[in-house]
Amino acid sequence: MKLRKDFLWGGATAANQFEGGYLEGGRGLSINDVHKGGNVSTPRVIHETIHEGDYYPSHEGVDFYHRYKEDIALLAEMGFKCFRMSIAWSRIFPNGDNPEPNEEGLQFYDNVFDELLKYGIEPVVTLSHYETPLALVKNYGSWRNRKMIQFFQNYCRVVFERYKGKVKYWMTFNEINCILGNENPYLQAGINFKEGENRIDVKLQASHYMMVASALAVADCHRIDPEAKIGCMLLYPTTYPATCAPIDQVMTRDAMAMTYYFGDVFVRGRYTNTCTAYQEKTGGHFTMEPGDEKILKEGTVDYIAFSYYSSKIEGARVTEFTGGNMMRGGKNPYLETSDWGWQTDPIGLRMALNQLYDRYQIPLFIAENGLGAVDQVEADGSIIDDYRIDYLARHIQAFKDAVEKDHVDLMGYTPWGPIDIVSAGTGEMKKRYGFIYVDKDDEGNGTLNRSRKKSFYWYKKVIASNGDDLENKKGEREE
Repeated sequence: MKLRKDFLWGGATAANQFEGGYLEGGRGLSINDVHKGGNVSTPRVIHETIHEGDYYPSHEGVDFYHRYKEDIALLAEMGFKCFRMSIAWSRIFPNGDNPEPNEEGLQFYDNVFDELLKYGIEPVVTLSHYETPLALVKNYGSWRNRKMIQFFQNYCRVVFERYKGKVKYWMTFNEINCILGNENPYLQAGINFKEGENRIDVKLQASHYMMVASALAVADCHRIDPEAKIGCMLLYPTTYPATCAPIDQVMTRDAMAMTYYFGDVFVRGRYTNTCTAYQEKTGGHFTMEPGDEKILKEGTVDYIAFSYYSSKIEGARVTEFTGGNMMRGGKNPYLETSDWGWQTDPIGLRMALNQLYDRYQIPLFIAENGLGAVDQVEADGSIIDDYRIDYLARHIQAFKDAVEKDHVDLMGYTPWGPIDIVSAGTGEMKKRYGFIYVDKDDEGNGTLNRSRKKSFYWYKKVIASNGDDLENKKGEREE
């Protein structure tokens, strides 16, 4: 068994880290527009309003809003088959609850999709990628409030109708399971906890509303455009028991329950025993209205998309921890780590694919994967990022093994940040993932000029060979 001939090779971005143009084209403010920049040692701060003189990376991103034709031409040069991006909800409905959509915003994405399709690149669109309109947070408490379901459904119906025939692949909420895994689910759900608030109850209620909203979006997508496919998107934290002690196996299962809590509802259309056990274990409660069960049952997804960067360990005696994408975990002594402390584990990606496919038996999509690193621009302008090529080559081989040896059904692969973009976690630019370098620093200075890294030419070769040619000539510049 080989990769599909129509395998979707590409890359992934999010509007809040990439697009910019935050006050242009009638766009309203989103939650990221008040998320101050930071770095690995200085956590990002969330403000209620924009503070004069502070730096907010989302305001400019890397200016895709004005440079989308140039950027898409570079993606096409690499041979991209698809491009995962998000629509900024507040560009379509500036306050989230507007009676009519913003035509300028709709036209902007028409232009972007048309440009992609001109080169034969399929748009893969995330409906909500940390993009909640700020007005919905201020006026309704965001996803604490059931009214959000209707606002989201209105938004989804508008974009499904508008882009029917242009967008064949949709995802609902980015890394939705981080609501339960994060202490403060601001990015995922627009929620900052209030004094004395029962946090687990708020998380479970917000999760329920978002899963109902997702199910309605799936049903509407299928009704409006029967040819389209729509999936969920999870962060997948492959987790190993720290030892062979039985308790470590139980703790590992419990650690994965936050992921399967959402996967079970999205795919099976109901709260399973895993979900009920998680609710009881946490002591959390939420309310479900009549009709919700039917909505969940009728709105199951077509595929599972997920992000995978690193793995972790779990056990009763784990004392050393390491960083990771939104969720920290126990440090595995058998793995190397990146400059930001994330553990590199290609086999963990193969495990993730097998675990998800064994459990759900529907197509999978690797929506994010990559290495954040500091890149050095040489005197001649070249960037020799062999470390990135090595990371990606090993992960591509791992998912090929999952397909070819384990018979997993995999639709596509979109490594994170094919063009350097702002880090969601730290707000930095120096944590770079891209095949394309962007001249911008952590304070927002730079020309924003684009240049090709060595990995650009390598990934072009990988795509052209449908993953068969992963060879890298170390240290040499490719042209």
